[in-house]
Order: sequence, then structure tokens, then C-alpha cells
Amino acid sequence: MFPFRDHNPSRRTPFVTYALLAANILVFLSYFPFLDGTRGLGVFYQTWGMIPANISQGMDFQTLITCMFLHGGWMHLIGNMLFLWIFGDNMEDALGHGPFLAFYLLTGLAASAAQILWEPGSIVPNVGASGAIAGVLGGYLLLYPKARVDVLLIFIIIFRIITVPAWIVLGLWFGIQVVSGFAVSTTGGGVAYWAHAGGFVAGVLAAIPFWLGKDGVSFWRRTDYHPPHPETQYRRSSIPLVKRK
Repeated sequence: MFPFRDHNPSRRTPFVTYALLAANILVFLSYFPFLDGTRGLGVFYQTWGMIPANISQGMDFQTLITCMFLHGGWMHLIGNMLFLWIFGDNMEDALGHGPFLAFYLLTGLAASAAQILWEPGSIVPNVGASGAIAGVLGGYLLLYPKARVDVLLIFIIIFRIITVPAWIVLGLWFGIQVVSGFAVSTTGGGVAYWAHAGGFVAGVLAAIPFWLGKDGVSFWRRTDYHPPHPETQYRRSSIPLVKRK
């Protein structure tokens, strides 16, 4: 399932989300097309990516921030920015501009901490906004568990758009990170799944004070676990269908 939009409108312009999108895209465009192949990228990531072994030895703490704005390729960037676009505006709307930026950065740091704790001696550079965005997903799940999300369902040759509650999309995503994290620990791999899982849990925890400020479980009951405002209604596709005779 590939999410591409939700039915949860924002009340105010998500300036911080737009700024984060722009920063990630511009940083990527500033280095990726111009570095000399795999070797050039490798040296760049060794310098600016987060290397758990270096952090464990008390070195290169600046990379805890710089790694959040680097990506390993076009699909890595596009996937992360899509999730930030879908879910970031609602978290910014709920928390406010400044608190949302702090939330994003702190959950990104928590994601890196989770990966360091899991592999403290790893010399593989960690890059990507995935950990911070995982925090956004965790906070979104706590606040809007039944928000409707449109996903593209792909099964072999079947392509279909379906609408499902956020808890299914985000819960499934989190489960995949945990299962994949254990799998990678035995088979090896290049994805920091525990950073994703750690960022997600950090996002849930960081959103709890706001959730409690809304009366917690009472907030859920009042809204029936949906966003506390009318949903966006999308028009059906205007593409004509050929019916059987």
C-alpha cells in the first residue's frame, strides 16, 4: 500500500513543512547530481552522514543534524518527501509552527539515538529524513488514528485506490520497520530500520503532552478517533469506464 494523500485538512498554512520540504530538496540537488559517482558520494556521506561508531566515540556530533537533510537517491528523497507532505501539515497545524519544528528535529535525534544503541560500532553512514518523518507518523497516529488515508494498492498487476484509516497504514508501516530491523540484524542490509522504529516511538511519546492537553481519551471519544473537523471530500475520477454489454 502506497499512501498519497489524506482527508485531513489543515486550518493554517504549514510554513515549516514547506520549509523542510524545500531544504531537503535543495540540499539534495546541491550535491547529488554533481558528485563523481559512487566513490564521490561515499566520501560525501562519510563526512556529513551520521556514523554510529564516531558518535559512540564522542566525535562528529554535528552529523546528527546534517544527516537529516541528506538522501541516498531520488526514490529515497521522493518517498520521504511524500510522507512529510501528507502527514506533516496536520502535525504542524496541531502543534504550531515552532513546536512542530522542535518536534521534528528532536524525533530525528531520537531516531539516530535508536540506531546508535542498536549498532554502536557501525561504520556505515546513516543519511535521510526518515527518522524525523517517522516521528511525524507516530504523532499523527496518536492524534488522528482514524483519519482517512488514500493509498494506491498494488498487487502484481492489480492497481487500485482504496481509503483506509490511518492506524492501518501507519501501524503496518511501523510493523514492517520492526520486522525488517530484526531481519537485517541477521542478514545484513543498508536501511536503518531501527532509526525508523525509534523515531516513530519518539513521535508518539512527544505528542502525548499535546494529546493530554486535549483531554486524551476524552478527545478520542469526542471525535470518534477522527480529526476534530470536517474531512476533505475528493471528487471521483472523471475517466470514463467502459462497461460490459
